[in-house]
Amino acid sequence: MDVPAAVLKRMGHPSSTAYLPDRAHRLAPVSRRYAVICNPVAGGGRGRKRLPLAVAELERLGAEHRVVQTRDIDHAREEARGAAAAGETVIAIGGDGLLRPIAAELRGGESALAIVPGGRGNDLARVLEIPTDTAAATRIAVEGREWLMDMATVDGEPYLGIASFGFDSEANRIANEVRLVRGNIVYLYAALRALIAWKPARFTLTVDGERHELSGFSAGVPNSRAYGGGMLVAPQAELDDGQLDVMALGDVSKLYFLFRLMPKIFKGAHLSDPGFHYWRGTSIEIDADRDFTIYADGDPIGQVPARVEVEPRCLRVIVPR
Repeated sequence: MDVPAAVLKRMGHPSSTAYLPDRAHRLAPVSRRYAVICNPVAGGGRGRKRLPLAVAELERLGAEHRVVQTRDIDHAREEARGAAAAGETVIAIGGDGLLRPIAAELRGGESALAIVPGGRGNDLARVLEIPTDTAAATRIAVEGREWLMDMATVDGEPYLGIASFGFDSEANRIANEVRLVRGNIVYLYAALRALIAWKPARFTLTVDGERHELSGFSAGVPNSRAYGGGMLVAPQAELDDGQLDVMALGDVSKLYFLFRLMPKIFKGAHLSDPGFHYWRGTSIEIDADRDFTIYADGDPIGQVPARVEVEPRCLRVIVPR
C-alpha cells in the first residue's frame, strides 16, 4: 500500500493509543451544570456499577448535577436533547454505543460531552486519553477543558469512531449477539468466528469523486483511530482535521490475516502491509457486491450503498488538561 510520507510522519509511534493534537480550537473551561446519562447495562452492567462512584465524586467536587439511567438509544437521545436545551454538560457513563446518540444531539451546540468509560470497548475514551478509573474520569469532566472534534455521517446518521463493512459486518454482528464471552476478548472471539465462513467481497469506494475497486476483507471510513476494544486500525486518523480516512483490506489469505495482520492491527503497525489500501477525503460513496450492514461505534447504522461525509469540529468534548 502506498501511504504518503506525511501520513507516516504524522502517525508518530505506532503503539501509541492516544491522540490529542495541540490545536488553536481548544476552548476555554466554563462553569458547568451536569446531566449524568448512564447506560446501566453497558459493559455487562459496568455502567450501573460506575454510576454511584461518579455521583460520589461529583458531590465531593460540589458539581451541580442530575442523573438519568437510559432505557434505550432513543431515550438517550431524548435526554441529551433536553440537556442541550438546558445548557447542561452531559457526562455519559457507558460505551461508544451510548456516546453516539448523545453526540448526535449535542453536535453544533454549546453543550459539551464528557466521558466516563463504562462499556466494553471504550475506544473514543482511549483515543482522548480519558482514564478508565471512574473517579479520575469524573474529575476530568469537572476540571478538564473543552475541545472541538469532527463527527461523520452515514447517509445522515452520525458516528464518532469508524464506520466499516464487509468482514467487519459479520464480526460486529457476532460480537453483539454473544452473551457468554465478556470484556474486550469478545471482539477477538467474534473475528475468529466470522473468519471461518468468510468469502471475499468486491468493494467500490469513491473518494471525492475518485473511484476505487478491489476484492477483499473489509472497507471502512475512520473518523477516529481505534475500534474493537483498542484495535488501532487507523493510527494516522485525526479527530479534528475536517477529513475522513478511507481504508480497505484486500484479498489476503485467512491464515495471513489471522497470524500476520491481526497482531499488527492491534499495535497500529499494519499500514505498510501491501494488503492495505488508504485514501483521504471529505465525501465518500461506499458499495459492495452483496448486502452488508455498516457498523460504527458498535452499532448497525446503515446499509451499503451509502454516502459518508464529515462534519468538521462540530462536537464539544471535555478532555484532560
